[in-house]
Amino acid sequence: MSGRVIPLRRVAGTVEEMSDEAVLAACAAGDSAALGALFDRHHAAVYRFVTRLSAVDPDDVDDLVQNTFLTVMKSAHKFGGRSTVRTWIFGIAVNTVRRHSRGRGRRRRLALAVSAEPTPRSVPIDDVAARRQSLRQLEDALAALPEKLRVCFVMCQLEGVPGPEAARVLGLRSGTLYRRIHEARKQLRAALEAP
Repeated sequence: MSGRVIPLRRVAGTVEEMSDEAVLAACAAGDSAALGALFDRHHAAVYRFVTRLSAVDPDDVDDLVQNTFLTVMKSAHKFGGRSTVRTWIFGIAVNTVRRHSRGRGRRRRLALAVSAEPTPRSVPIDDVAARRQSLRQLEDALAALPEKLRVCFVMCQLEGVPGPEAARVLGLRSGTLYRRIHEARKQLRAALEAP
């Protein structure tokens, strides 16, 4: 098979009934409604991924997500089916963030997505403060990781992308990917255990 996208479901019908692959194929044909459908399906995951991955101002995250999906529209014809559409979009997000970071030329603080659920009133305020401090420590530790370690760790450990898929999207050997994840864990553990 030569890179042809084969929808997993029928192409006729509503966008909601179509597979991600079929919707992406419609994007490749210039269908802007299909891009809207992909955005609706994946923007929350991409937003969370970019927030965790990048050391950018929280104000820039929306622009990075938007630029990611604009690139998805332009690059939809390049999708080869070697990963899920979601993982492929994560790969585009990685490159978008890298371009943004290089353009800025300075390191920024990592902002982890914090749960949208309000803190229950039954939790003592000291526990809430301790949790926030722990999250800040984790943010700082993630931000301190070299980019190549942070990308692998966030993609696989925080976003749950399978290792072989992540390795393909990032252009790495599986062993290199797992070694980077191991090194990221080691550095994070050391940073969090430091006094």
